[in-house]
Amino acid sequence: MNAIVKIDIGLLILRVGFSGFLFLHGLEKLEVALSSNINYTDPIGLGPTLTLILVLFTELICTVLVAVGYRVRWLSIPPIILMLVAVFVVHKNDSIMEKELAVLYLISFIVIGILGSGKYAIKK
Repeated sequence: MNAIVKIDIGLLILRVGFSGFLFLHGLEKLEVALSSNINYTDPIGLGPTLTLILVLFTELICTVLVAVGYRVRWLSIPPIILMLVAVFVVHKNDSIMEKELAVLYLISFIVIGILGSGKYAIKK
């Protein structure tokens, strides 16, 4: 197996792995959205409903498209923004260990955004 193939497989695993787990977080939030009483956080003043819609778009739609490799460089931007808000606004006073998951997602989507989808993708 040559180096290029290894990189493409690595990008595929990175995309599918991190997108898949962030998608699961979105499924949890979808339950909140489907409840009759939406009581969601509003960390940057957009309102709880709009915030939840943007989070759902990011965690459900963007992650699926990143996982399959569609417009990866563009669609990695919403998860990056979401994780920047999580790290620097929502968890700003928390310890680094409490921020760890958001930081890992942030780093992974930055790498995905920089490197792109690789060969094994629907569209680069």
